Amino acid sequence: MGSSSESKVLSTKAARIRLADAAFALFDERGYEQTTVDDIAERAGLGRTTFFRNYRSKEDVIFPDHDRLLALVRDRLATSSHSTALVAVSDAVRLVLLHYVEEGDLARRRYALTSKVAALRDREIASVGRYQRLFREFIADWMGGPTESASLRAELMAAAVVAAHNHVLRRWLRGESSDPVAEVDEAMREVLALFPAPGSSPAPGSSPAPGGTTVVAFRTGQDIDTLLPSLRRLVEDGAER
Repeated sequence: MGSSSESKVLSTKAARIRLADAAFALFDERGYEQTTVDDIAERAGLGRTTFFRNYRSKEDVIFPDHDRLLALVRDRLATSSHSTALVAVSDAVRLVLLHYVEEGDLARRRYALTSKVAALRDREIASVGRYQRLFREFIADWMGGPTESASLRAELMAAAVVAAHNHVLRRWLRGESSDPVAEVDEAMREVLALFPAPGSSPAPGSSPAPGGTTVVAFRTGQDIDTLLPSLRRLVEDGAER
């Protein structure tokens, strides 16, 4: 048998689900503006006090717990090192997407509602801004400090990260994606390819750094001892030009 605290957590979760189901049913029937907190509590078969124990307002019934999600993202980013920072960014984006996917039909009903109600759209945009700010601050630190160049690159990268997530999320919400996790991973690979790590090698096709030696590998029937003198002469001749 579970402890009393476990029972309380389960009861709270059940109450939140009942209130959310009641709220969305009423929003569909009456419209968002015409539905009150008392209407939601009554439809759910719960008291007004129980409603406010779980949600601060009827708006809060609609949106996911962004405070908790942001904390999870922050914790994931905090566990990374300089060399694993971009992996952490990708993991954090996937974590947010998975939350919506696990919500299933609730996430789709929310999307339909926020598409119609301007005040809800504004709140959703503000929530997106909180994620972008968190990524921007993390990326700026990873890029090496508050220089003007790092600040701009961090702003651009954070915007691209959020845009990639939202693009895939909306495709899934509209029923256009059967594997949103694979899509968001691919989207993040494309985003991160645009922003190489500070001090990393140039991207394929870019000009090589001055100095150094370029060796092209090829296959031949000759053994390595026979080839080495010829290769050495080629390198020396190239260095003199």
